Amino acid sequence: MAQAAAAGQKTKEKEPINIVHQNAILCETIKKENKTQKLYTNYSINPFKKMYTLTGKPNSLHDSADGEEDDHFLRIIKRSYQEPVKKFEFPQTEAQEVGWYYTPLLPQDREDRRLHFPRQNSEITKYMDAAWRQKEQQENLQ
Repeated sequence: MAQAAAAGQKTKEKEPINIVHQNAILCETIKKENKTQKLYTNYSINPFKKMYTLTGKPNSLHDSADGEEDDHFLRIIKRSYQEPVKKFEFPQTEAQEVGWYYTPLLPQDREDRRLHFPRQNSEITKYMDAAWRQKEQQENLQ
């Protein structure tokens, strides 16, 4: 019975590797990588990483010499500390889209009861506010 089932199934053997197709896939992959690759020749310090400088030896002439300020580097450092809204015109990631435009779409009208719900205190909430305040003061004194 097992032989009949085995004879009924056609055994599909693995085809040999086609070297021409493999080479075409490799060439296409390399072309895609070369399109997106950028070659940087202008190296500088990473402005997004905190720098901790060490002071030199007090009697060393090399360390005591005044150096020149690099304006380009100072601009990069100053720009790296800015908020993303000031750095870029549009959000750079999907997460930045939330809250990018923080101005309200409608002007707030506190007189309009449909959109404004001020906090309302009752006797119970006033009593509990006073009790919590008193409890915090007692904890701070200890």
